[in-house]
Amino acid sequence: MGAVFGIFAAYYYWSPKFFGYMYNEIIAKIQFWSFFIGVNITFFPMHFLGLASMPRRIADYPEVFSSWNKVSSIGSLISFMTIFILLYLIYRQFTDKIPFIGWIKNEYFYNEKLEGKTINSLEWILESPPKYHHFNQLPIQ
Repeated sequence: MGAVFGIFAAYYYWSPKFFGYMYNEIIAKIQFWSFFIGVNITFFPMHFLGLASMPRRIADYPEVFSSWNKVSSIGSLISFMTIFILLYLIYRQFTDKIPFIGWIKNEYFYNEKLEGKTINSLEWILESPPKYHHFNQLPIQ
């Protein structure tokens, strides 16, 4: 699940820059926290099951373990449902078409001299989405 959270973080951070459209941050926070809660409800009961000596990777288990397995199944369902929230977020991002103006409120994009401000990488000075083959050669930084 750590990798899945990394994929979500990458999408939330880079999609406005790639596509030029901003997503709804309220829906994004609802999706993140719902997924976080669902994942924890899924995997945390498995620690209790392990402490109670439930064998791993078996198709059938004794009835004594059923209560924690039901809780874990509910958490899995919550995690699954948050994928639909993410799909709705992506749908709204491309239908609302709210233009993305930059991570730092556009202060670098229209300032040609940059007035001594340091920029860590080139994507901060390009428009969103960047034009195809924006540079003929790599600029010196």
